[in-house]
Amino acid sequence: MGIRGLMSFVEDHSNEFFTDLKLRDTKIVIDGYALFHRLCFNSNLELRYGGDYDSFADVAQKFFESLLACNICPYVVLDGGCDISDKKLKTLKDRAREKIQMAHSLSVGGGGYVCPLLIREAFIQVLIKLQVSFVQCFSEADRDIMTLANHWNCPVLSSDSDFCIFDLKSGFCPLNSFQWRNVNTIKGTQDCYIPAKCFSLDALCHHFSNMNKSLLPLFAVLCGNDHINLPIIETFLSKVRLPLGATSSKGRRHHRVLGLLNWLSHFADPTEALDNVLKYLPKKDRENVKEILCCSMEEYQQSQVELQDFFQYGTYACPAALNLDLPEWVLEALAKGQLSPFISDALVLRRTILHTQVENMQQPNAHRISLPIRQIIYGLLLNASPHLENTSWNALPSQPLAFSEVERINKNIKTSTVNAVELPKDHSDLSKLTELSLAKRQILLLETLKVKQTILEPIPSSLKLPISVSCYWLQHTEGKAKLHHLQALLLGMLMGPLHAIINSPGIVDPAPRQAQCLAAR
Repeated sequence: MGIRGLMSFVEDHSNEFFTDLKLRDTKIVIDGYALFHRLCFNSNLELRYGGDYDSFADVAQKFFESLLACNICPYVVLDGGCDISDKKLKTLKDRAREKIQMAHSLSVGGGGYVCPLLIREAFIQVLIKLQVSFVQCFSEADRDIMTLANHWNCPVLSSDSDFCIFDLKSGFCPLNSFQWRNVNTIKGTQDCYIPAKCFSLDALCHHFSNMNKSLLPLFAVLCGNDHINLPIIETFLSKVRLPLGATSSKGRRHHRVLGLLNWLSHFADPTEALDNVLKYLPKKDRENVKEILCCSMEEYQQSQVELQDFFQYGTYACPAALNLDLPEWVLEALAKGQLSPFISDALVLRRTILHTQVENMQQPNAHRISLPIRQIIYGLLLNASPHLENTSWNALPSQPLAFSEVERINKNIKTSTVNAVELPKDHSDLSKLTELSLAKRQILLLETLKVKQTILEPIPSSLKLPISVSCYWLQHTEGKAKLHHLQALLLGMLMGPLHAIINSPGIVDPAPRQAQCLAAR
């Protein structure tokens, strides 16, 4: 989520709405999505050539080492798939179009910010390596983050302006003022701290005539966030005379923020304020608009998910997920980040969004080559739960095997229909997929990749999957792969193991010297 213009507005009033913190000796709940984007875009990483993952991993590791030095215990919470109502679809499509434009700019030498496709997976690998506690929510994480932080009475670290609306007991620390690269020591001690700023909801309300903080969710939905963008709200805004108070220097967006907060501060509670909003709308629209606004305001209330149970006992219970009656192993794998949000979107919505990367916009998008693999994945997900079979957002009955994919076509997006592959009966029950023998699962994988087992017999086990994927790529690439393409691919696979050998301490063996010579070439 995110409220248009709010973050820049509160940052313009930093002295009034923020307090300085010397953060140490505390738990902190981290918005994982916001953090890996911040680290990716603010660390001078190369964004043009598919992903500078080693450098990103180094930056992420240093971030968590800074927290450890200050005895700050992080709990990272990642967004999952789209909400089952799919109410953010328009916002997601708009963002997909924006990313295409930025990816195009980067591809021709311009500027822009587009995460490499595997940045989330690289981030999760760092979390696992450093044993940082993390969870992947079933859908959007904001409410779960707020609820967990209030349970533990600790701050939230994010860059999402929605955390200026949530009533957080220990406040919200924006990432852009979290100086983790500037760890300081308390004079006369060896204790370290990270300089940070903490947003005060009470200070914001005090600034606007001690307004009732329960009015802020209504402010958020009227101002406009990722979940709601009603044209009829513009009717209300055009008719009501919003008191601006002090003049804003940031144009119309800050005028709206200032005007709405000043106007709402005159009401005692959300019910009175909402009634006054509806008075400005045509009578025929009032009930419908009221229902939409009330539903959107619910997004700022306490979550029913108790993430502390996951971090303490390993149990993740999300009512929305449990109501779908999905296999238990799937829910567990999603919570642990072993399955990506792509899977939950395909399961729940039968629709996926294929993220854009920096590439030649005149060519087919890079996801096209893996279409046959995705069709197998969709086939595995077809019979996940009887609760999903007759839902209105699924494929039409006349297309029982159909899934939708939102993908890049040139410099725009298009929704394509993709048919799942019907699989043998022993593969068609998702709940029993993990009960299949390892041999059967390997056969399915190799058949999907069009690779014979005999080809892999002489290959070291750690390289069997990369080699199999390379074989698939060679068979499906639209342009003919040349020898130097293959050599570059194989060298990329070997560089990791070679550097591991070179950097292994205390081993008296000629192998490191040989590896160093090979790596230098």
